Amino acid sequence: MKDGFITVASATPRIKLADTAYNAKACIELAESACSEGVKVLVFPELTLTGYSCGDLFNTETLLEGALDALREYIYGTAMLDMVSVIGLPICFSDKIYNCAAVVSGGQLLGLVPKKNLPSYAETYESRIFTPAGDDSFAYVFDDSVIILGTKQFFVCRSMPSLRLGVEICEDLFSAIPPSSPLTAAGATVIANPAASGELVGKDEYRKLMVASQSARALCGYIYAGAGIGESTSSVVFSGHSMIAENGKILAEGEPFENCELVIGEIDLQNVVHERRGKNTFNKNTLGIEYSEIEFDLMVEDTDITREVDAHPFIPKDRDECAARCEEILAIQSVGLARRIEASYSKKAVVGISGGLDSCLAILVMARAMDFLGRDRKDIIAVTMPCFGTTKRTKSNATVLCEKLGVDFREVNIFAAVEQHFKDIGHDFDNHNVVYENAQARERTQVLMDIANAEGGIVVGTGDLSELALGWATYNGDHMSMYGVNGSIPKTLIRYVVRHYADSAKENGEVELADALYDILDTPVSPELLPAKENGEIAQVTEDLVGPYELHDFYIFNFVRYGYSPKKLFRLAQIAFDGAYDDATLLKWLEVFTKRFFAQQFKRSCLPDGPKVGSVALSYNDFKMPSDVTNALWKKEIEELKEMI
Repeated sequence: MKDGFITVASATPRIKLADTAYNAKACIELAESACSEGVKVLVFPELTLTGYSCGDLFNTETLLEGALDALREYIYGTAMLDMVSVIGLPICFSDKIYNCAAVVSGGQLLGLVPKKNLPSYAETYESRIFTPAGDDSFAYVFDDSVIILGTKQFFVCRSMPSLRLGVEICEDLFSAIPPSSPLTAAGATVIANPAASGELVGKDEYRKLMVASQSARALCGYIYAGAGIGESTSSVVFSGHSMIAENGKILAEGEPFENCELVIGEIDLQNVVHERRGKNTFNKNTLGIEYSEIEFDLMVEDTDITREVDAHPFIPKDRDECAARCEEILAIQSVGLARRIEASYSKKAVVGISGGLDSCLAILVMARAMDFLGRDRKDIIAVTMPCFGTTKRTKSNATVLCEKLGVDFREVNIFAAVEQHFKDIGHDFDNHNVVYENAQARERTQVLMDIANAEGGIVVGTGDLSELALGWATYNGDHMSMYGVNGSIPKTLIRYVVRHYADSAKENGEVELADALYDILDTPVSPELLPAKENGEIAQVTEDLVGPYELHDFYIFNFVRYGYSPKKLFRLAQIAFDGAYDDATLLKWLEVFTKRFFAQQFKRSCLPDGPKVGSVALSYNDFKMPSDVTNALWKKEIEELKEMI
């Protein structure tokens, strides 16, 4: 349970209808197997101990007593297993039969949760036999213990208080107001669903959609255990479809008819809690329902992480999905810019074009914005401003890009202006320090601003999310504009968007434009503020100085989106980048990220407006942090990590 991760599983045993002793034994064996895999929360299907499809046999004393005996056997057989189990059986109480989920841990029955919504349509007939759960809770005597039989309860782990387990049963999920909604509003963080959903063509996708969407809506972990082989096939077939979800994402799935007895995954409870803290619309107990909290104990142990950790969380994995995402990003950027151009009555849109990735994406967006407005692309003024570090390669790419897009392309050489500035302030031309670099960046911004004033236009900023996180921008230089179109897009995603545009241009026969874009993609990221090498190559490569952008984007996403600590960031990076970077390298750039992220907040406190593209953004509206804050706590964790590797 380290770092908030807890291993959970759905279990689909091969049962025999009405053979409760056999079913109890099968469930115990699966529980033992799950425990050996580190599972702490185990969920069995609906009415597992009898089988779901026993029909009118549920009205017989023999089957009801057999189910209770099977429950006793399961409780006894799993008493020494360090887990909490949810297992289904029929319960007769006050002359009524309830479809219940029994919650078991440490050799004790913690509670019985009855099903609220009983389907009686098509091939189902539950209301013929069972009574739906109402709002009342009852005291149920089980052997020598009195436990609650009712829906208004959830189960809390003393040693890991963020584990608060609620239960709903099969059809409950598909109702207008699932019990999991008020349960999670009252504090439950994980929902167990013992289910028996007959398979029909296309139903698996619908079921999957419901599980994913409810875990997203309720901001919770969700364990769905579907009944499988052993159930009756008289009317429908049960496929054993089981899933584990978290905050809208399916983490693990047992595909229908795969005969998968255990589906195991890890739910990140820190993630669940963080998401709830960050959303004031997720109010605790909004419906005012009082729930009993039943406590149980689990040992605190490390959790092995088997779930996938995405090394590039900003990038869609599926190629078709990536193309659609790129088009959506371009649309958000271009429409946002178009509206700003209209609102400011701008005659022109001005951008500094360097031949690098960021300015490349910015001008592509500007072209789309002008097309959207029905205006001539000549209303875009693209200015290249060569100086000490400009290379032939980047200048050539900038020229081709602007020519093929049909914009107003201008060149303003700033060499003499910067040289004069050095004389004015008494700076040694051979001293290539921060003054040498920033003077060029600020001169370029001044040129752009003045051209915008002269032409009645606005300056479009090009800086991206990765640069903003690291503060890799010259304050009041490239840091400033009248509208920044790339501010919420990280460097790794910019690469994908530009490559998508290049691929599209190639498919449309725009070969020269595509070739220029491909070469821009292959050019090392650089501000080009230091003189080029003797062979004309770029001397100043950004990633040599601040680290690989793929690592920083990984840290940015998981720190800003989920609030992960340095120790958790490092642990996840070890998994995500296994074989690509060693521990020392991961930790080195994590330290750089943490230091720069805190120290450079003052630049993010005064950013220009720009469109928000994704859930991770650092504008003053999205991430509020005082510029004076220290990183002492984060630095301390990193120092502890250094001692460990």
